[in-house]
Amino acid sequence: MSPSPSVPVVVLVVEDEGLVRLMAVDMLEDAGLTVLEAGNADAALGILESRSDVAILFTDVDMPGSMNGFALAARVAERWPGIRLVITSGRCQPAYGDMPDAGLFLAKPYLPGQLVSAIRPAG
Repeated sequence: MSPSPSVPVVVLVVEDEGLVRLMAVDMLEDAGLTVLEAGNADAALGILESRSDVAILFTDVDMPGSMNGFALAARVAERWPGIRLVITSGRCQPAYGDMPDAGLFLAKPYLPGQLVSAIRPAG
C-alpha cells in the first residue's frame, strides 16, 4: 500500500556520526521526504514507540548503545512489520541472517540518487 501523494513519507534516520546523519537528512529532505533523526538504536526505538507515522527506517550498522543497526532492524521488523528497512555501512557487508527478509542494504559511501532510490518504494 503506497501513501497518497498528499501524505508525506516519514523516514527515521539512525546514524551516530552527526555530519553523516546531517548529509543523509539533507538528501532525503531535498527529495521531499519528512525526516526524523536518532543518534542510536535506543533513541530510534523511543521515537518509534511515540509515533505511528514512520514508514521507513534508514539505519547505520555501527553505533554505540545497546544494539547495532542489524539488531535494530530485526526488532523493528518484529514489532512494526509495516516499516520498510534500509541498512547502511561503510565497514561491513551483511552476512547471511543479518538482514530481515524485506530489508535492503546500501553500502557507504552513497550518492544522493542511490539513497533516494533505496528509500523510495518502487512504483
